[in-house]
Amino acid sequence: MSLKGLKSLSIIGLLSVAVASMPAFAGSAQEIRDKKSAEIPVCSKKLGTISVMEPENNWWREADLGSPELLIKTFVRKSNCFTLVERGKGMQALQAERAMAASGDLRGGSNMGKGQMKAADYVLVPDLISSNSRAGGGAVGGLIGGLMGNRKAGALVGGINMKKKTADVVLTVTDVRSSEQVAAVEGHAKKTDLGWGGHGAVFSSSGVGGAGATGYANTEIGQVITLAFLQAYTNLVEQFGALPEDASDAGAQQAVIMNKPGRMYAGPDTNGRVVKTLEIDTMLYPTGQKQDVLWEVTDELGTKGWVSSLLFQLAR
Repeated sequence: MSLKGLKSLSIIGLLSVAVASMPAFAGSAQEIRDKKSAEIPVCSKKLGTISVMEPENNWWREADLGSPELLIKTFVRKSNCFTLVERGKGMQALQAERAMAASGDLRGGSNMGKGQMKAADYVLVPDLISSNSRAGGGAVGGLIGGLMGNRKAGALVGGINMKKKTADVVLTVTDVRSSEQVAAVEGHAKKTDLGWGGHGAVFSSSGVGGAGATGYANTEIGQVITLAFLQAYTNLVEQFGALPEDASDAGAQQAVIMNKPGRMYAGPDTNGRVVKTLEIDTMLYPTGQKQDVLWEVTDELGTKGWVSSLLFQLAR
């Protein structure tokens, strides 16, 4: 073979190797990104106490899935980002135990009574985006509604497209103390997202597969919905990193009510100027400033002053 021929062969060979290696490298990079996004985020410290509640509509039944409440609870437990408290169906069993304790049916020393339950800082509700232009005509709402006589529950499922295997979800978080909606984070996933590596751990028996969230690990649409919720949950955790660490301290002070007549002073000194007299049942709002037994408060007219905490109690 001539020198010219050898050079041509070498160039062709090098080009072949380069072209062959490019898809593998690109695929590897994509897999790395997908694997990262498909991992449940893990926190080094708690971001607050949270309860997970079912949405009002039962869209998951129309898609032959379990409640998304169990799915999100799995994310919360494995992420270690929140302290999880039970406020769903398990609460009925808790109340039954407490009822037996109150009636004296439990053994002595059971140490169960009032004032022991941990308060939730936030309530999280997982749901579908009910009206979504991306869903198109093949959405579950249109499909199931036609098959099942336009049932209301079916019509609400607008965030799942059964034909294209896409899901659009939202996680809504409300502050229990202020009733403020502190987050509403959306997530989107499609069938092609299942094609890359790195998702096995999420759907395994140690992930959502063993959490009792029926259908989310072993059905295609369930896996798509899982990835959509996981994307939303990951973004939610990132948002919560900017919120105050102690939600109970950051929240507004609980209102108090006068249970004895008293006086409001201009400063933290009972020998100082009296701003006004206060009658029993007067509602006051602590500002958080305290000095010994004297608290700074405002009344319902906006008047600010100092009152002895021995004269009021928490409003219920």
